Parts: sequence; C-alpha cells; structure tokens
Amino acid sequence: MTSPSNTPAAETNVIPIKVIPPTPPAPPASPAGAMIRTLGLVSAICGLIIVGAYQGTYDAVAANKRIATERAVFKVIPAAKSIAEYVAQPGGGIETRVGAGETAMVPGAVKFFAAYDAAGKLAGIAAEGGAKGYADTVRIMFGYSPDCQCVVGIGVVAMRETPGIGDKILTDKEFLANFTALDVKLKGDLAALANEVKAVKHGAKTNPWQIDAIAGATITSRAVGKAINDSAQALLPRLVPNLDQLAGKS
Repeated sequence: MTSPSNTPAAETNVIPIKVIPPTPPAPPASPAGAMIRTLGLVSAICGLIIVGAYQGTYDAVAANKRIATERAVFKVIPAAKSIAEYVAQPGGGIETRVGAGETAMVPGAVKFFAAYDAAGKLAGIAAEGGAKGYADTVRIMFGYSPDCQCVVGIGVVAMRETPGIGDKILTDKEFLANFTALDVKLKGDLAALANEVKAVKHGAKTNPWQIDAIAGATITSRAVGKAINDSAQALLPRLVPNLDQLAGKS
C-alpha cells in the first residue's frame, strides 16, 4: 500500500493583469470658437468694404462739397466773378490758404473767401458760421461788404430745421431783408464788434445790428444771428486791418 506523499501540494502561480479603463469619448467641439472666427472674418471683410468705399468716393464728396461752398459764396456776393480762399490767423494777419480744401488749419484760424468782380476789384468777403438751432446746428454763409461794414447776404450751408418752419430762413422775404445792410462795424480799436448781432422778437427790431426774427421760428432765427455774430467777432478784427492785401486781384 502506498503511503501518502509527504510532498507539499504544488503552488499555483497567479499572474496579475492590469485593467485599463476605457478612455471616455472627447466632448463635442463647442460652436463658440467657430462662430467667433466667422464673425471676425465677416467684420474684417465689412471693414475693408467700408474703407474701400470711403477712399473711392472721398474725392467726389470733397469736390461736391467744394462746389456747394463756392455756390454759396457767389450767392451771398452776387457781383463776384472769381474767389480766392484765405485764412485769418489767430495771432493776427491773413494768408492765402495753402492746400485749400479739407486740409487742417491752425487751431483758432478762421477761413474766409475774398470775392472779386469782373475787373478784379474786391467785391466782398464771404465766411461761414454755425450755431445750435431747434433740431441741429445751422451752418450759414454770409457776405460782408467792407464799404458799409455790413452783412449783405446770407445762404444756408447745412441745416436740419423743421420743414415749413425753420427753413423759412431761406424763403421769408422779411427775414432776408435783415441782411441787406446788417451792421457789423468794429469798435474804434478794431478789437471787436461795436454791437452784438442778435435776433429779436418779430417786430421788435430797432437797431441796424438786430435781426427781426421769424414768428414761429425764433430759435432758428436766433441761431442765424449767433452764427453771424460769433464768426464776425472772430474774423473781422483780423481782417479789417489787412484789407489792403485783398484790394485787387491781378
């Protein structure tokens, strides 16, 4: 009989196996980045179109503006056959406008136009002025005669006043009569206007430097008065002492 073996039971070898969890799927790409890139591209394209359109039309716009300004000058000085652009400098004195048009001027300088008749004689001076009206700034051109030291005509450069009310400054005969000889004389020292130009209530005008306002359009009428006063106060003290420079055009 065979006796039980004294040999120990064979040991079992266990090989560990590393379990790797599955990689979770990547989250779907957010559409925000794509939208931002698309909007950036669209904005860039729109910007290029706007800049191109501006550059392409700049010369035409500038030319049209210049033509409109020249027409306003001839309107307020009917005897004019030719004009020349000048600048009254802040420190005094006047100079021919160099690079006339849209070029920048020295701060405080005042642009004006000398108008000449067919014989080359100075027919008058034209200058722009602006003041707040009822709806927006009213910009006007006025003609100045050195002979009478008075405003002899006005024209509107730009305004957005109420149709049928504020725009009467273009058509109301009584109002336009204010500018056949509106007094803008200077004081004896030529430092400022002798009297402030301003609009007064319709029918209340008593002095030649006052403007008889349009009934129902007082605010616009006052804007015209202030525009002329402020521009004349800045221009005439520099202009009048130097009128000899503009006396004739060769």
